[in-house]
Amino acid sequence: MASVPSLAATVHQRVANALSAALPESGSADPLLRRSDRADFQANGLLALAKKLKGNPRELAAQVVGVLDGTAAGAQRPADDVLKDVEISGPGFLNITVSDQAIVRTLAARAADERLGVPYAAQPGTTVIDYAQPNVAKEMHVGHLRSAVIGDAMVRILEFSGEQVVRRHHIGDWGTQFGMLVQYLIEHPHELDHRTAGEGEVSGEEAMSNLNRLYKASRALFDSDEEFKVRSRDRVVALQSGDPETLALWQHFVDESKIYFYSVFDKLGMEIRDPDVVGESGYNDMLDDTCRMLEESGVAVRSEGALCVFFDDVKGPDGQPTPLIVKKSNGGYGYAATDLSAVRDRVQNLKASTLLYVVDARQSLHFRMVFETARRAGWLGDDVNAVQLAFGTVLGKDGKPFKTREGETVRLVDLLDEAVDRAAVVVREKAQDLTDEEIAERATQVGIGAIKYADLSTSASRDYKFDLDQMVSLNGDTSVYLQYAYARIQSILRKAGDTGPTAHPELELAPAERALGLHLDQFAQTLAEVAEVYEPHKLTAYLYQLASHYTTFYSECPVLKADSPQQIENRLFLCDITARTLHQGMSLLGIRTPARL
Repeated sequence: MASVPSLAATVHQRVANALSAALPESGSADPLLRRSDRADFQANGLLALAKKLKGNPRELAAQVVGVLDGTAAGAQRPADDVLKDVEISGPGFLNITVSDQAIVRTLAARAADERLGVPYAAQPGTTVIDYAQPNVAKEMHVGHLRSAVIGDAMVRILEFSGEQVVRRHHIGDWGTQFGMLVQYLIEHPHELDHRTAGEGEVSGEEAMSNLNRLYKASRALFDSDEEFKVRSRDRVVALQSGDPETLALWQHFVDESKIYFYSVFDKLGMEIRDPDVVGESGYNDMLDDTCRMLEESGVAVRSEGALCVFFDDVKGPDGQPTPLIVKKSNGGYGYAATDLSAVRDRVQNLKASTLLYVVDARQSLHFRMVFETARRAGWLGDDVNAVQLAFGTVLGKDGKPFKTREGETVRLVDLLDEAVDRAAVVVREKAQDLTDEEIAERATQVGIGAIKYADLSTSASRDYKFDLDQMVSLNGDTSVYLQYAYARIQSILRKAGDTGPTAHPELELAPAERALGLHLDQFAQTLAEVAEVYEPHKLTAYLYQLASHYTTFYSECPVLKADSPQQIENRLFLCDITARTLHQGMSLLGIRTPARL
């Protein structure tokens, strides 16, 4: 089905056409239409236009209104007029009220489309999104939460908009620590036998427990035994040069870590696919060429034995230039070499038109230098957009980085489990006719949803306080509030039985119905903006306002006890499209909407 133009778009076009008809000398002036508290919309463009034309803004506004209401000479009011009333206020502002019929007709058109009238992007491209980047052989902690949650939401939103999305999980799977781990296993082969003994699959927790034990044992030996330290460093060289035995043991660590990663992502309700996991090791074969091309082109220069890229505006505290180090003086490669190779691969092989990196704000300088280097080298052309979706830190209730009482970083899996436990208490208190199994399922949906929503409802660039009590609250801006609004609607629709939701444009709408309808109509516009600027918090804000409008509608407008069968059907229609919009919006955030709570 074709996309459904919003009422805002329709009104904007009507006013723009009236401007051109009444004031041909205005050209294609923008009416500057926006939502208003005084009416449904307000057009403010005549004030600036009057200055340009050296006219009286109220007189010009009157000419435009004459065209809109059909009273001007030669003007004709459309038979299906969207506009109910247009008033002039202040210095030529137009306060515009749309008709109830237009609201219901537009919503009916949206309801007839499985996408709720949301259009596909006019010019979709290919976005490679880099998110959810855990480290091999290391436990995921609260610091990994935001990249995963924000990245997953943006993948869903961009794909819904029609963009081709390529996921990339740039896991930390290379470097000196693997020399230490592999060397330890070679010298203690019984540890490997112990880990893999027994039948059946290893759980995520078991895999991480085994990896933790090995890491601690090898680290203790590395720190206390100089000869082992030397052997471990030699093993790094063997790894980098492709020694089969070393690579086989390294691969074992990667595979075991993936079992753990996938178990955590599964708790988060995220799909992570093997082909999308391309870690640091995936670009090894490109590093030499990347450095050679940078040096031959003069983009990178030798400085104290290292291969560096310098920038006029990047200086250290001492005022001296701070370079991007691509290759160290000892011949080792820095993160920059891998990141630049990834840019080459994503643009040249994956044909990306946009590179989106969901990465901690503390790495902003690094990525600014990487992007600029790639542009200088010609790997990022004018037709490719490179963006860091930078995010802030997760804080505790005290406003400091979230730690355990012992001062250690909080394990992500513990955080998720606690959220589900807290949610179970809330669900059990409100549960009606739910079995223990159903309560457990709802608790997972509510608890994980609460964590995701709290993260996504904050502008990504800002830090936010992690407060589970608030996150699972039924009141305020929480996912639980939205989930209960959805469940409440489903309860009404079940009670309605044979009385189906039907749009009746001929009915007059109550104020709460109008407010709900106008907000529902903004869904497509909101999604387009979120996809364009990569700000999922604008979608959470929209959905919270939608649930709030519905709560007001629910309290002021009886649904099943309305005055007439037609009014019952119309209000059921408003309930149904609200539920579908909530469900679609929450789904794009990666949050479930259970039908019963």
